[in-house]
Amino acid sequence: MAQHVANTTTIISSETVTTTTRTSKGNQMPSASSISHYLDVVVVLAQKDFKVRYRNSVLGFLWSLLNPLAYMVILTLVFSFLLRVSIPNFAPWVLIGLLVWRFFSIGTAQGLGSIVANPSLVSKVYVPRHIIVLSNNIANFLGATLEFIVLFPLLAILGVNITGYALFLAPVLVLEFLLVFGLSLSLSSLNLKYRDFYQLWDIALQLGFFLSPIVYDANLIPERFRFVYSLNPVTSLIQSTRSIFLLHQPPPTFDIGVIVSSVVILLLIGFLIFGRLEKRFAEEL
Repeated sequence: MAQHVANTTTIISSETVTTTTRTSKGNQMPSASSISHYLDVVVVLAQKDFKVRYRNSVLGFLWSLLNPLAYMVILTLVFSFLLRVSIPNFAPWVLIGLLVWRFFSIGTAQGLGSIVANPSLVSKVYVPRHIIVLSNNIANFLGATLEFIVLFPLLAILGVNITGYALFLAPVLVLEFLLVFGLSLSLSSLNLKYRDFYQLWDIALQLGFFLSPIVYDANLIPERFRFVYSLNPVTSLIQSTRSIFLLHQPPPTFDIGVIVSSVVILLLIGFLIFGRLEKRFAEEL
């Protein structure tokens, strides 16, 4: 952890520190002339976070693919052969669900710890603190994008035709990124104030895995609960991605509406909570 923080601080040059510290006086917001400066900081921090994830790993990024592939094989064996689940193309069906879920679960879990993991950027250097969370989420977005790029040849190997509807994947991933960012703003600030929040979110993710249609069809949900169930934005993200690849259709309008509404609500709540707790970040660290 100490080495991670030291690397983060070293990356930002003394000129950057001077500029950001000057901006912080009087808790003023960054001026228009410093926008490009903060973009540079976001890029540097995102690159650092992305590299750290695969540092000292023999297989590096391949672990990001082996994990969902191993789950796909295990779940396919269990549900297709032992439990006789009758879902067509079950292997690619479950693989898509796993990749969407990984993007969400890893992004929020790592976003939750992003402020705690960078105490020097909070207490010794001034940058808008949400940039720390944003950079962490961008690094996760890059990793998820690479996983979905590799998904294309994997689906072809599994016998799924790739059509022009695959272009809808880009906006769906952007919406998921915004959803993760909104949640990460709330989680990272709450985790700083209540350090056991990490364990609570870990339990929530375990519950969320089974509340999302990753290994079962959403039609199995009883009719009287189905509308409430459909309001889960992760459910909509999974079904939208499956619609693109397996049904060769655009994402359902209802699902996109759920996702967009959730993004707006979570971003508003995230910035509200983050803004209220941000003033005490240095003290909490």
